[in-house]
Amino acid sequence: MTNKKREAQATLESLHQIFTIPEAPDSTLGRIEAEISQNLNGFLGNHIVATEKPLTEIEKDFASSQIPEQPQYVSDHTHHLLDKLISQSVHTSAPSFIGHMTSALPYFVLPLAKLMTGLNQNLVKIETSKAFTPLERQVLGMMHRMVYQQNDSFYEQWMHSAQHSLGAFCSGGTVANITALWVARNNLLKADGVFSGVGKEGLFKALKHYGYEGLAILVSERGHYSLKKAADILGIGRDSVIAIKTDSNNRIDCQELEQECARLEQKNIKVMSIVGVAGTTETGNIDPLREMAGIAQQFNCHFHVDAAWGGATLLSNKYRSLLDGVELADSVTIDAHKQMYVPMGAGLVVFKNPESVASIEHHAEYILRKGSKDLGSHTLEGSRPGMAMMVYASMHIISRPGYELLVNQSIEKAHYFAELIKADDDFELLTEPELCLLTYRYVPQAVQQFLQNADRKQQEEINVILDKLTKFIQKRQREAGKSFVSRTRIEVSHYHGRKVLVFRVVLANPLTTDAILQEVLKEQKQLAAESLQFLPQVLAKVIN
Repeated sequence: MTNKKREAQATLESLHQIFTIPEAPDSTLGRIEAEISQNLNGFLGNHIVATEKPLTEIEKDFASSQIPEQPQYVSDHTHHLLDKLISQSVHTSAPSFIGHMTSALPYFVLPLAKLMTGLNQNLVKIETSKAFTPLERQVLGMMHRMVYQQNDSFYEQWMHSAQHSLGAFCSGGTVANITALWVARNNLLKADGVFSGVGKEGLFKALKHYGYEGLAILVSERGHYSLKKAADILGIGRDSVIAIKTDSNNRIDCQELEQECARLEQKNIKVMSIVGVAGTTETGNIDPLREMAGIAQQFNCHFHVDAAWGGATLLSNKYRSLLDGVELADSVTIDAHKQMYVPMGAGLVVFKNPESVASIEHHAEYILRKGSKDLGSHTLEGSRPGMAMMVYASMHIISRPGYELLVNQSIEKAHYFAELIKADDDFELLTEPELCLLTYRYVPQAVQQFLQNADRKQQEEINVILDKLTKFIQKRQREAGKSFVSRTRIEVSHYHGRKVLVFRVVLANPLTTDAILQEVLKEQKQLAAESLQFLPQVLAKVIN
């Protein structure tokens, strides 16, 4: 006699149970909740499969577009999620996975996240968020103070003002950068006489009124791709984002920046914004912000700093000076879901002048009424969750000195790893760490020595082979599942500006130990040995 599989039914009674009756502690979901609460890393380590499954295979598990006609029991579906989704996810909190911007989460965010989800507040307006609105305004005040360091009276005046805002919470750095440049555009092309402003009349009429041939955004070659998205959305065009060359330390060339501003001015193209980068995505380097602020003032344009990566460094008294000049920016982007250790979805932008955001203010009769303190009147996104609660809790539980310890150890861990790389003759450090990011690659010592004296053609031929070697090691290390580093391409000056494939690591996880870093390099050398069975002959032909 076979056991008939139980089937759930879509009845009002069963639906009411989903909304009102919690899962039993001994159910699959109840057990998962308990395991996660007790040991998140242990749970993820046990359920995420170490070896990589090809994406084409995973896609087969998610191939049907039909909406189910038959409901599933919660426990049955939870088993499905464990088998098909969780097991093939990325273990971002693993201390040996050092290629991600995401890191381990403090245990307290898990019950708080459940509480936040259960409350289901909508921060677009007070009627659906109430206490979350003043909380978010306070957090923006705290982040604004972290950057601009104004006194108590400043924040008493502006933090909870209905007509003003110190910034905006966003889903991430991309929306934060778009918001900053949106404000910059609208303040530049503001209402003037019979012209009612770019927000109402559009870019074509705005440029015609002010007599500009176009607008431009200037940023280093290491600028984030979100700036091109912003230019596209704001109607000034992706080609109007002009990349300025960088020096050997991946920082913007301020002399070239100033010359480009002057060239554009002669063409009657207005520089809308100069963007400084405080922590480039590939290498973690920081532009000379103070010098850039002076150039922005000289050409009367908005100065924005994209500190999505490096913003949390301002919490460290020891390393705050790395971002010298950030307080001169008109706006600053920070991602709390990077080195502030909150879950994904917590980006923000702060504005030096609380009146800046008036240029993007929106109202509606049924929502965002004039005079209200609804946050949605000054944000690009409408409905959004109360992620500020996570930052608020973290700032109180971890505190500034706690964050300083975390920031300091991540930077110092990157310096330690850089020294490990330099001490091994078979590795080449490509970028010295400023923050917690660095890049390097595996290059046998004999090959390094030959590259130093090789001509350009020989360098190119060898670097093509080394790119393949880097890709091989990175993919095999990822597939093995014990550790993970990411890879990217960066220009290297001593290879005539050629882009080479490199390992990229982010040492933000406080659980990553020196021993783990040693093992990462050891594993890479072992993987390299597997591929070098055929490479010596190839290299010999090139060298000879």
